[in-house]
Amino acid sequence: MVFRVKLIERKISQRLLEASQHFPALVLTGARQTGKTTLLRHLFPEHRYVSLDRPATAEQAELDPEAFFAAHPAPLIIDEIQYAPALFRFLKIKIDEKRELKGQFLMTGSQKFTLMKGVSESLAGRVALIELEGLSCLELKEQHLVKSDADGYTELLYRGTFPELWTDTERPVELFFDSYIATYLERDVTQILAVGNLRDFERFLRACALRSSQQLNKSDLARDVGISATTAGEWLSVLEALGQIVLLEPWFGNLNKRLVKSPKLYMAEPALICALAGMKKENLAQSPMIGAIWETFVFAELRKQLSFAGVRPKLWYYRDQGNYELDFILEQGSDLTFYECKWTSSPQASMAKSMNAVADIFLSKATTPYKIVDRILVSRAEQSYQAPPIRYDSPFSGLVRIGD
Repeated sequence: MVFRVKLIERKISQRLLEASQHFPALVLTGARQTGKTTLLRHLFPEHRYVSLDRPATAEQAELDPEAFFAAHPAPLIIDEIQYAPALFRFLKIKIDEKRELKGQFLMTGSQKFTLMKGVSESLAGRVALIELEGLSCLELKEQHLVKSDADGYTELLYRGTFPELWTDTERPVELFFDSYIATYLERDVTQILAVGNLRDFERFLRACALRSSQQLNKSDLARDVGISATTAGEWLSVLEALGQIVLLEPWFGNLNKRLVKSPKLYMAEPALICALAGMKKENLAQSPMIGAIWETFVFAELRKQLSFAGVRPKLWYYRDQGNYELDFILEQGSDLTFYECKWTSSPQASMAKSMNAVADIFLSKATTPYKIVDRILVSRAEQSYQAPPIRYDSPFSGLVRIGD
């Protein structure tokens, strides 16, 4: 018998409810299987529902939007809106007919760049845009689905953060990700881009996974896969549009230092690294890639916690040509929080050496408008504690402090 838990409550729910009270329409974007549809149908049970995943329905929405809305009147949840981009123009007319009504059209989409184009052209000022990622440590902890110990972290990195793998805990993880790559990624890729050889694209995806948390070098990536640098750039854009990768830009503060200008590449879902690299759970902790996977995981947690708070993330990494590095810088006005990631359950002060060196660079500039408010070493330690100037914390704590 398959063990199932109740619906996992999402911390972004309040943001969605508030947005639906102030905007006529809402678009919830995010990668496949992050729980967009389930969340909207749970929060808005009185709304009708239609999915454009069905080709016949998408065709009607695209070619005859008037008949589509006659068959599916508001209030309405429209799933996978990107399959009928022409619907946005007609949706503007429907909204303007009754502009005073809020939360009438709730949409999901797995291709955020194409969605943004349609929204910006047709629904500016009428729609709230919110992105949903996988489950966070805090959400899993509140449901008592994972423990903040060594085994819990390994399970989390291996199983990942897609809700379906936690509401159906007996589902084989490897089979899920094999199907995810073949069914969802390849299908969406072919709809956005004419990829001549899906085997090449899968190799490209694997090469990206193996480079997660590294500086992006398109030429090296293209050469290893056997494609042109131009093609590599196009495929990176597709993966970014599908919410599968995130590019983190370097810090450009005026510190009179020559900083590198290439972004760092991260997989949005850390467990996809394990799946694409063929890692087994029992060998994960000993993998030479565990540090990169951990950094990828912490970056995802930072994005999620910022999203919960409704804060537009201003995250950077730091690396200069003097070989000083810092995993993440969170910028909130003039306040900066530094983060260093270490895959250890027993963090030591020496592990913060690089973070302290970068802090010294910032503090040595008397004219800088920025203030370092926290230095956080993120590890697997079960207890969070402060040993000035370092705070030792874990992803199961509140890594992001808003308005302190």
